Amino acid sequence: MALLRCDFFSDVLGVGTSMTVILPQATTTQIGMAGAAPAGPPPVLYLLHGLSDDATVWTRRTSIERYVADRGLAVVMPQVDRSFYVDERHGNRYGTFLTEELPHVVGQFFRVSRRREDTFVAGLSMGGYGAMRWALTRPERFAAAASLSGALDVASLQEEGDRRKLTERIFGDAPVRGSGHDLLRLLGRADVSRLPSLYAVCGTEDPLVAHQERFVAAAHRVGAELTSVLRPGAHDWAFWDATIQDVLGWLPLADRATAPAGS
Repeated sequence: MALLRCDFFSDVLGVGTSMTVILPQATTTQIGMAGAAPAGPPPVLYLLHGLSDDATVWTRRTSIERYVADRGLAVVMPQVDRSFYVDERHGNRYGTFLTEELPHVVGQFFRVSRRREDTFVAGLSMGGYGAMRWALTRPERFAAAASLSGALDVASLQEEGDRRKLTERIFGDAPVRGSGHDLLRLLGRADVSRLPSLYAVCGTEDPLVAHQERFVAAAHRVGAELTSVLRPGAHDWAFWDATIQDVLGWLPLADRATAPAGS
């Protein structure tokens, strides 16, 4: 594997930003870890961080590099601060950066597949919201999308006052419920035949488990293809390190990864 920190300028944000990227490498002499890569451009997973994190956190707190080494999968981990992956009402245009500029920049810098069937998105907590919103608003981009302990009902954060200052900065004073930021509304209006496969996992001791339950109910009402998993666990890295492995196993990866001749 190649592990890269990429610092670059974003025209959308008007400022320098960063992403961490894992690129597959077929290897024969590594001890303790296999390395595989497809013959052509590899599939890519956009892996999104949570509210208090940054572009490095997945590699520092999980073994994501090791987990993808034999899958021939590229992983792109962008940095969006505390934006919930949307264009902030009082801030910057992180939603436009994520959905429009980032894939273009990744395609310029790295040789990864641009095919829908090879493109996936996942994230934890705030990143779970970002992953599902990206998939619901740009379903033509992704074959699969996953949320780990996702903040999937952000309207409730606004309504219950848990994160009032945060939601005002990001979404403004207008109600999130029923808006284009409301995942439950987006599900209700979606053409389910065009949606990617969806996966949501949450710990039974996680305060966001109710978010997942409401999201699952909304998906079932419209007949969306959703795999929902509840398992013992809290809102912490022990849970996410375990469940990202389940997500990787669930992704519809074509069996194209190969090691070099003689391996």
